[in-house]
Amino acid sequence: MESSALNWDDSRVFLALARSGTLTAAAQQLELGIATLSRRIERFEKALGIALFIRSQTGYELTEEGLALVAHAEQMEAAMLGFSKQALDTAISGTVRLATAENLATQLILPNLAQLRQQHPELNLEIVTDIRTANLHRHDADLGLRMTRPTQGNVTFRRIGELCYGLYQSSQLPETLTLDPHNAIGWDHHYQDLPAAKWLSHALPSATPALRCTSVATQLAACKAGLGIAVLPQIVANNEPVRCVKTLPELAQPIYLVIHSDLHHSKRVRCVADFLTGLVEQSELALDRST
Repeated sequence: MESSALNWDDSRVFLALARSGTLTAAAQQLELGIATLSRRIERFEKALGIALFIRSQTGYELTEEGLALVAHAEQMEAAMLGFSKQALDTAISGTVRLATAENLATQLILPNLAQLRQQHPELNLEIVTDIRTANLHRHDADLGLRMTRPTQGNVTFRRIGELCYGLYQSSQLPETLTLDPHNAIGWDHHYQDLPAAKWLSHALPSATPALRCTSVATQLAACKAGLGIAVLPQIVANNEPVRCVKTLPELAQPIYLVIHSDLHHSKRVRCVADFLTGLVEQSELALDRST
């Protein structure tokens, strides 16, 4: 059989026919006409200089030479699929602006961000932790992780997890079960609208904690230093030298992934959204295993 120029794309046609055994089935799989598929098989055989199939009324059966080439064609198929996936991955580029709480940024997102940057080196992430001023509807951010359900604005959202709380103290101290004003680490009066601050005010009515802070990070630091008991998110206290003396299921807050509706189908925004969803799910599994 006289050889001609080899078209590597014809190996896909060869594999489809080898797997299906009939022109009709292979043509449907590849969304080609039967005549076109038949011509491409003949072209492939001519280019290789060998007969790949034995034609019969019942279908196409591989020759010994054709059977020997199947494994090589499958290797080419796997390589092309890997090439296509890599091309899609590296095609994700640009800047995504994320609004989230500081504790989620410092304890969950930043420690795992290298994974995202390794997969998509052309993707840039801006993290805004002052979520009280970040408004997705005004395009202050492209997406957000929030503990409050959006009630207005041009956004789409879904619940992806839960932020759980507990009472924590330094693991270096004897376990203390009684919370009182002398060992409580509370919130500054400017932050009394926060759920954790409200819980503490209800637990210690008409009392002022001995130490008050303005961030979760400083409360955690005070707790680690043995200065008292703090109401902390489990995700923040996990893997820190503090122990949970009591879980607070009544304080659990839903975590919402919020995306500006105009960007819902943006490849780079969806990439970050999938990354964040995976992190929240993994952190919840880790907490479940540790309890």
